[in-house]
Amino acid sequence: MRLLPLPLALTARLSPVAVLATAGWALSSGPLAPAPAAGHEPAPDRTATQSATAPSTTQVSKSYATAPAPCTALTEKTITSLVPGAKKAGKEIPSTDVKLRRTCSWNALKGYDYRWLDVSFEIMDSGAAAQKSYQGRTAEKSGGGAVPGLGDEAYSVVNLTTEDKQQTREGEVIARADNALVVVTYNGSDFETKKAPSTDEINKGAIKAAKEAMAALKGGQAG
Repeated sequence: MRLLPLPLALTARLSPVAVLATAGWALSSGPLAPAPAAGHEPAPDRTATQSATAPSTTQVSKSYATAPAPCTALTEKTITSLVPGAKKAGKEIPSTDVKLRRTCSWNALKGYDYRWLDVSFEIMDSGAAAQKSYQGRTAEKSGGGAVPGLGDEAYSVVNLTTEDKQQTREGEVIARADNALVVVTYNGSDFETKKAPSTDEINKGAIKAAKEAMAALKGGQAG
């Protein structure tokens, strides 16, 4: 539908209103507006000032920046007790990024008794990321229980496996402190009797190593 032009009478009535509105703008805030009097500066834009000075909330704080040396995390006494006959220095496992993950391993066969111990440190971007990893790992390992007094949270589980009539009992402790995880794996076998060490022996050994490893982690805390 074609728009019809306004009647001349209505156009004549609206024109003065438009002229007055334009004039009002020019006098109040346009080019003809008077300059502010001395001592009466325009109020600053508080929104812009607050935006410029407001602290950023995107920065993520974390307690640990790098993984400590795992092969010096345990005392010689503990290594001798848990892995008789093992070299005290242990062997560090190659890692793609030693700042984020480091693992040391000790193993030895003394007589017919075999023991293996691994200690790992894993550093994550935030406490939330470490907690998510901790929850995922512990959910996969049923039959264990919480370890009180170890980091922010800790879990221990022991399992028995049999292969060619040879038993092996393995314990694992997963502990979290803010954005870091400490993971200890400890297992053993007796090749003479074909039996495995008791659940209590393996569980206590893994927890002892985890507590010392946690102390080593906190000793190198970045703050």
